Amino acid sequence: MKLTIVVPVFNEEENLPELCRQVFSSLDRCGVVGEVIFVDDGSHDASLAILRQVAQHEARARVIRFTRNFGQTAAMAAGFAAAQGEVVVPLDADLQNNPEDIPRLLAKIDEGFDVVSGWRRDRRDRLLSRRLPSLLANRLISGITHVHLHDYGCTLKAYRREVLEKINLYGELHRFVPALAFQVGARVTEIPVDHRPRLAGVSKYGIDRTLRVVLDLVTVKFLLKYATRPLQLFGKWAFGAGLLSTLAFALTVWMKYAEGLSMNRNPLLILSALLLFSAVQFIALGLLGELVTRTYHEVQDKPIYTIRETINLDDR
Repeated sequence: MKLTIVVPVFNEEENLPELCRQVFSSLDRCGVVGEVIFVDDGSHDASLAILRQVAQHEARARVIRFTRNFGQTAAMAAGFAAAQGEVVVPLDADLQNNPEDIPRLLAKIDEGFDVVSGWRRDRRDRLLSRRLPSLLANRLISGITHVHLHDYGCTLKAYRREVLEKINLYGELHRFVPALAFQVGARVTEIPVDHRPRLAGVSKYGIDRTLRVVLDLVTVKFLLKYATRPLQLFGKWAFGAGLLSTLAFALTVWMKYAEGLSMNRNPLLILSALLLFSAVQFIALGLLGELVTRTYHEVQDKPIYTIRETINLDDR
């Protein structure tokens, strides 16, 4: 199977009939063998009933139903895990992504890229509540991850399935998949895609999601740089705290003998002790992190490297 399209669905009864028509028409025009996995993320409208009808009449339709609303990242993770296609393309259910862009994403994959990210260059959303926070978030993410994309928030992307198999999703990490894929050696690019205004239903995104994205960005930064060596992060903090503690203590001693100021009345002595205690705590956290990291890799038998190709080796 060449292609799997993954569609997270949450209360989109007004958009689903037209979405299904467009998606399967796009599949027909692509001329590839494919499937469409709809993940019902705890909808409480008629979305599930519509998906049942679609699955009865369309053999390429698959439906995964959650017990409750787990969020877009969980829906994508379930769709990715069930995908059988060589290429996996997630797609929003609100009709703002255009399925006609899928062949262009596949063409880029065929050029040798592992991840092709959609860029909503002419985005049809509100400026203050959607576009401006997204612009700031994209610049922040690009600067921290060093994977420079214009639009991390665009759901419409194309991934080689083997890339997704190396990535575990949780929180809001679905938008960071290009950066996480780049970490394991994937070749990433982006192309402009069409973006249409929402005509029906209610947007599930709000300004509060920006805060969740920023918090998850801290997780991504840690995963990208220190996941296998946490002591190096906490060690830097410990060194800084220890250096400041030493300077504060040295200044305390100098003030006692040069200016006659009593050490037990000097707040710098308390600051020095606090910084020294912090340095010890950082070292302890780093060592605990090292133990957790090694337990994680050894229990799951997860390698700390990825291989793109082997020569003259058997299936081992």
